Amino acid sequence: MPYSEPTNLGVVACPGGAVFADEVIAHLRHMYKHRFALKSDVISKRYNLEKDKLVQDINFRNDLATSDLVVRGSTDKYRPPVFKINTQFTWFANGEVKAELLECVRGKDIYIFQDAENHSPIPMNGGKNMVTFSVNDHVMTLLVTIDAVQQAGAKSITLVLPSFPYSRQHKKKSREGLTAALLCHIYEMKNVTRVITLDIHSREIVNAFNTAYLDNLHASYQIIRELAKVVNLTGPNKEDLVVVSPDTGAIDRNKFYATGLKVPLAMIYKERDYSVVTQDAKNTNIKSVKLLGDVQGKVAFLADDMLGTGGTLLKAMEFLHNNGATKVIAAISLPFFTGNAVELFDQAYKDGLFYRVIGTNAVYHPDLKDKEWFISTNVTGLFANVITRVHHDQSLSDLLDNRTIIDKLIKKDTDKAEKSE
Repeated sequence: MPYSEPTNLGVVACPGGAVFADEVIAHLRHMYKHRFALKSDVISKRYNLEKDKLVQDINFRNDLATSDLVVRGSTDKYRPPVFKINTQFTWFANGEVKAELLECVRGKDIYIFQDAENHSPIPMNGGKNMVTFSVNDHVMTLLVTIDAVQQAGAKSITLVLPSFPYSRQHKKKSREGLTAALLCHIYEMKNVTRVITLDIHSREIVNAFNTAYLDNLHASYQIIRELAKVVNLTGPNKEDLVVVSPDTGAIDRNKFYATGLKVPLAMIYKERDYSVVTQDAKNTNIKSVKLLGDVQGKVAFLADDMLGTGGTLLKAMEFLHNNGATKVIAAISLPFFTGNAVELFDQAYKDGLFYRVIGTNAVYHPDLKDKEWFISTNVTGLFANVITRVHHDQSLSDLLDNRTIIDKLIKKDTDKAEKSE
């Protein structure tokens, strides 16, 4: 039975991705226990076996199959997998990082977690040092961890990157590097077989991989679930909602939301001066803004993949507010909030320029939890589900294209509204 100990699925959490990894592991343990119970129920009924005897027989067969001479856990009860590989990270005063695995991973399928946008202080060297890592520090930590896992003889290596580092450097305009592709090539050179990420900035990055698989997950279901809590999408009191694309690059994403929610789609068109480099949320290269569509007296909902300094989104939300939108709600898959973005959003919220920002926990931001204007939606369950299916060679189709479960969510809310009438 593959859903109990011993298992060959192992999780190695880099310092930046430790919080996200721990939440995913909690989901994995729950899912494995649930699937073990379901499968043992089916087998016991199918072959007319006593449940207790079947569980003992499963443990016996698992113990026979493993090469370990000493096996952990009970012989007659469910044995939950541990998953997390004990790993020690050392930070040196000159900025170097070393990863050391403290247990055997030979023959295991290893999933390495890293949150490259985690800019909170991280305890290193057993808590003796609190270090704030840059994106480059996190990327280097990921690389030395991949090397340690490969050197230790892991069967396969999968990277779990909630945000894909350097994904905005995916195309050339002049004499510049394709850094997103460079990282893809480095991963493959170190025998990485799969990368699992969320709303990658450019889908063309998949073309940079020759042998590795890229699973690009979407948080649209989780975002719509949170949106339904703050906006009445069904019933007699249904609010007039319009989906607005903040720019031409986000049109496909917002068209998806408009189609799923069955509401109109509008678009903000921005003219930019590319001789000017955006410095912060206030000093951007946007020259003028135009609206294609109508938001007067409506709730405006706009979605984008990532938020850096927030300047583009703040201007878009102010623009929609000034054009008569009753509420302005934004959804961001990867809420980086770099620089002084949080303070600027605090002020914009006080000025009434927007109602809420829905963001995922794919980026670790503890200071956003207490903000009234920020709604965090949890995607760790989605990642756990994908990891489980990948590990057991099951289909990902309904998770990568989640239109079906979104339709079910909308239908469920509609049926609930009709019953309450």
